[in-house]
Amino acid sequence: MRNKIVYLVAFLLLGSLVWYLFIKPYDYSVSITSKTFPGTINQSIKSWGNANKNTVLLEERDFLNIDQQFKFNDSTYLYQWKITPVNDSTSKIKVYIKDVDHSLGNRLIIPFFDTGFEKRTKRTILDFNNALTEHLEKFKVTVLDTLQQLPDTYCAYIPIKASQFGKAKGMMQNYPILSTVLVDNNVELNGRPFLEITDWNREVDSISYNFCYPIIKSDSLPQNGIIKYKKFEGLRAIKAIYNGNYITSDRAWYALLDYANKNGMEVWERPVEVFFSNPNIGGNELDWIAEIYMPLKE
Repeated sequence: MRNKIVYLVAFLLLGSLVWYLFIKPYDYSVSITSKTFPGTINQSIKSWGNANKNTVLLEERDFLNIDQQFKFNDSTYLYQWKITPVNDSTSKIKVYIKDVDHSLGNRLIIPFFDTGFEKRTKRTILDFNNALTEHLEKFKVTVLDTLQQLPDTYCAYIPIKASQFGKAKGMMQNYPILSTVLVDNNVELNGRPFLEITDWNREVDSISYNFCYPIIKSDSLPQNGIIKYKKFEGLRAIKAIYNGNYITSDRAWYALLDYANKNGMEVWERPVEVFFSNPNIGGNELDWIAEIYMPLKE
């Protein structure tokens, strides 16, 4: 009986060693807890990676799982990010890291020494965490716990295609065209500028949207081949208040999707943003206000 126990223990130890050295899919792992929702983390991982010229997005297996590749001198690191929502305001991030070219050597050394691989990984994850923390300090999203009704309105608009990150740039480029033509032709304005998303491809973070200005309909609206006119159909929606730079107002989209999911609501992923601040004036970005609506399926 004693020999059987010894053999079993030896087999388990050998099996664990083989798994650790040759089967385990990563060399090192790090955990982070962040007080935000998964959408912000998803976008932050990708924007942080895009800012690093040595980083490539390999695959976004789904919204909560992202694979990146990092180049450090003669080493290629694979980062696998897994995002897990904990509650309404907190998410856990688990990062699995593998040195593609020196994996076995790292696994042999890591239990006994503080390796260069570990030090570099810790610095990289710390850099990301600092960037995420800094980003979270620059905006605020408040989801309202009541349904809202957006009214019908007639509007002048310019259709635009862009990345999510490029949304605000597209607005800034077209705002002078829209506002100048309307003012110069004495078109009567009838509300605040807004945009409506007409297509949102979350797999590649691309959007199509109409940048709109509510106006009073008349028979003498200016025609220039760029500006179009239509009736914006009102809708019932869930609503959030966004404070911050409009470049990242899509953070409120994800907050509303989370809210809808947790409350069993079906929504169209075609948010509407109504802008109450003029970014050209500057000032504290946390004082900028936008109302964000996510239409309900009815």
